Amino acid sequence: MTKLVGWVQIFKDDNDWNEKTIIGGASFAIMVLTAVVDIATGVLGVELQVQEFIYNSFLIITLGSFGISGLEKVFSGRQDSK
Repeated sequence: MTKLVGWVQIFKDDNDWNEKTIIGGASFAIMVLTAVVDIATGVLGVELQVQEFIYNSFLIITLGSFGISGLEKVFSGRQDSK
C-alpha cells in the first residue's frame, strides 16, 4: 500500500520527479530495444518489420519530452537570476 501511495506522489504538482523526463526515458528505452531486436533478428536472417509511423511517434515523444524538460531548466535558471 505504501508503494502505491509513493507512486501517486509522482503525479502531484509539487514533487521531486520530472514526469517529462520519465516519459522521454521510457520512449528512448523502447527505441533502443527496437534497434537491438532489429540488429539481432538481422543477424539471424529474419527481417523485423517496424512500422515507420510508430517509430517516428516514439522519436517525437522522446525529442519533445527531453526538449521541453531542457527548456524548462534553461528558462527557470534565467528567471531565478532576475
